[in-house]
Amino acid sequence: MKNYRSNLLLMIFVVSALLLIGCAKSESGTNREAAAPTTAAPAASPAHTATATASATEIGVPECDAFLKAYEACIHDKVPAAVRPTFDTGLANWRKSWHDLAANPQTKPSLVAACKSAKDSANTSMKSYGCKF
Repeated sequence: MKNYRSNLLLMIFVVSALLLIGCAKSESGTNREAAAPTTAAPAASPAHTATATASATEIGVPECDAFLKAYEACIHDKVPAAVRPTFDTGLANWRKSWHDLAANPQTKPSLVAACKSAKDSANTSMKSYGCKF
């Protein structure tokens, strides 16, 4: 049981680090994304494709499913396209990790706390984009 907790804490740390890296990169480019719009549609990145596929999969833990849905909406509605792939990758990683943890009856109960922790962290890290979870 202790090993699962260690793995869960490590996963939360890694995902939080990804979020902070993404936020740090986006803050340095403030208002640069406001360039003239292009008429060509951007090609779907592998991370975006993975996220679109993963978004159809629910975790089965209401707190996690609600957070992931809100986070995904924030990314696609408020995060500049230039940095969006970083957030899409983090979202896909959360979905996969949480889906795997939910499949194990020994780790599923810990997901409520993990998702609430991720939500609290995201409320802080995504504040600059105007997102609230």
